[in-house]
Amino acid sequence: MKITVLGTGAVGRAVAGRLDDLGHDLTMATRDLAATAGREEHTSWAEAHADVRLVPFAGSADGADLVVNALGGDIALGVLDEVGPDLVGRVLLDLSNPLDHGHGFPPRLFVKDDDSFAEQVQRAHPEALVVKTLNTMNNTVMVDPGRLGESTTVFVSGDEPSAKATVTALLRELGHTDVIDLGGLETARGPEMFLALWVRTAVALGGSDFNIKVVRGPSLPA
Repeated sequence: MKITVLGTGAVGRAVAGRLDDLGHDLTMATRDLAATAGREEHTSWAEAHADVRLVPFAGSADGADLVVNALGGDIALGVLDEVGPDLVGRVLLDLSNPLDHGHGFPPRLFVKDDDSFAEQVQRAHPEALVVKTLNTMNNTVMVDPGRLGESTTVFVSGDEPSAKATVTALLRELGHTDVIDLGGLETARGPEMFLALWVRTAVALGGSDFNIKVVRGPSLPA
């Protein structure tokens, strides 16, 4: 597929790099091309992924089969507005979390309970096909779940079945074998609110190289 990844931070690099390794046609989008290209962490990454194009946000989704929102929740809506019309009809894989770091640690969620960040994205871009997934783990586990040594669980939420099927196939390419379709996009509220527990678990364990696993009883489908 032709895939555009919005964001060149650690999450964007991890996702784009792995998808590039899998043979997809990758574009990465950023606000300041010169500044991004000059960062040491990006320079070393780009040497290993020379075929990945670096472009500005505006126009970055033109011709893409799938767009990945790998931005922080605090800036993603503004950036998606810059991408704008090119999101129409595109599968938009949203892995952002609505974290508010303005009140100290642990961060709060700036949307929860009766709404989700994914739903905000969908309302802002009603003709995009938004699918929420991968937000319940760190970026290394996102792209290499096998590193944990056993199958763990990833959730998918979205209103368009074909878009969820596209994302689910991509998740399986990444190595995720237990994918639970939670239903419509409003179900993204659950995985987003899991971040409160995820942060506390990371502190208790002294690191974030973990994921959750849904262990089913004998009466439930595998």
